[in-house]
Amino acid sequence: MNKLKLITLGIIASSVFTSSLSPKPTETLIPIVKNKTEIIKNNPIQDLYDSLNLKEIIKWEAFEEAMQGYNQLAPKNKNIITIIDFTLPSTDKRMYVLDLKAKKLLYHTIVSHGRNSGEKYATSFSNRHGSFQSSLGFYVTEGTYMGGNGYSLRLDGLEKGINDQAKPRAIVIHGADYCSQDVIRNTGRLGRSYGCPALPRELNKPIINTIKDGSLVYIYANNKQYLAATKMVKKPAIDSNHMLIAKQPIAVEDDSKTILN
Repeated sequence: MNKLKLITLGIIASSVFTSSLSPKPTETLIPIVKNKTEIIKNNPIQDLYDSLNLKEIIKWEAFEEAMQGYNQLAPKNKNIITIIDFTLPSTDKRMYVLDLKAKKLLYHTIVSHGRNSGEKYATSFSNRHGSFQSSLGFYVTEGTYMGGNGYSLRLDGLEKGINDQAKPRAIVIHGADYCSQDVIRNTGRLGRSYGCPALPRELNKPIINTIKDGSLVYIYANNKQYLAATKMVKKPAIDSNHMLIAKQPIAVEDDSKTILN
């Protein structure tokens, strides 16, 4: 009987001791994540985005996708990257040239899209010859030359089936009179190219000289077909609050016409 009492007292004492070590109902050892999102800490792309002070300048999704490709492709010129955001209208400054080493935005300017990609917005994209449409994705800059549009920069499309016909199609960066604030004031949008990202005449040469010879260019459009086809962009986007989020469609003039062919 005494043995039974001792065993019972031992069980009770053990239970009390274990209970005192357990967290109280009001204590939480694992942070509660609301709305099925996940907090991401110590994200290097987010840290770079913050250090460049881009929050009010470049959409996070465009920057995050550009840096995914940058990290995979390891370009010759690692200091410079150019991002073009075709979710914005041609009346907006939607080309960004970044110095990742100095952590500076070097250029922020208007840029034209292909004549068959859309009017004010670029919503249709193609890799086909004669399409006169812009192509999405990652490019590497090559050398310069003097052509029919003056000082120009060759681009090599790095994504098979998406933009790898850029060189045969003569998709280059060049200056154009139709890419100007005067044209925007007169027509409500920029003029359009045959598929080239055309720049204002006054910025063409300094931008080309900054990005030539081995830097990356990423043309972004939040395009579902591109995201399904590319091998460069796979991870979900992380917003500026370090939260894992699903990509949301960007409103454009006619979202149903946003295609990649």
